[in-house]
Amino acid sequence: MFSGWAENNTSDNFEEAKKIAENHFYSINQKSMSSNRKSMPVFTGVVKYFPDALKEVSICSQAGNDQHHPDKPLHWDKNTSTDNEDAMMRHLIDHTLDPMDSDGVLHLTKVAWRALASLQIYLENERKKTE
Repeated sequence: MFSGWAENNTSDNFEEAKKIAENHFYSINQKSMSSNRKSMPVFTGVVKYFPDALKEVSICSQAGNDQHHPDKPLHWDKNTSTDNEDAMMRHLIDHTLDPMDSDGVLHLTKVAWRALASLQIYLENERKKTE
């Protein structure tokens, strides 16, 4: 499968070898991967627990997009939100003074959005370390 790879060590050969290894790993671990996916009850353990809160977070996403990129479809511009932890704490403090922000979105909703953003970025950075 990898014969001659060392002699012909190019990025194309490396990518080919990587794909072969990944496919081999996937076929061996398909059953294990299936059970791993089943241990992540995204719908029953998140969406069904917090349907109203998640709807509010989606409104917050749209409001942020409308504020920063009114001419573009909904997307997360990670270059715009680089201070998630600080913003999360500011919104938590602001919630104690007045639950509603000036744009009509609850400060707690923005706390939740920033917490999710911070977690997502952390997980992506951790994943990059293992790739």
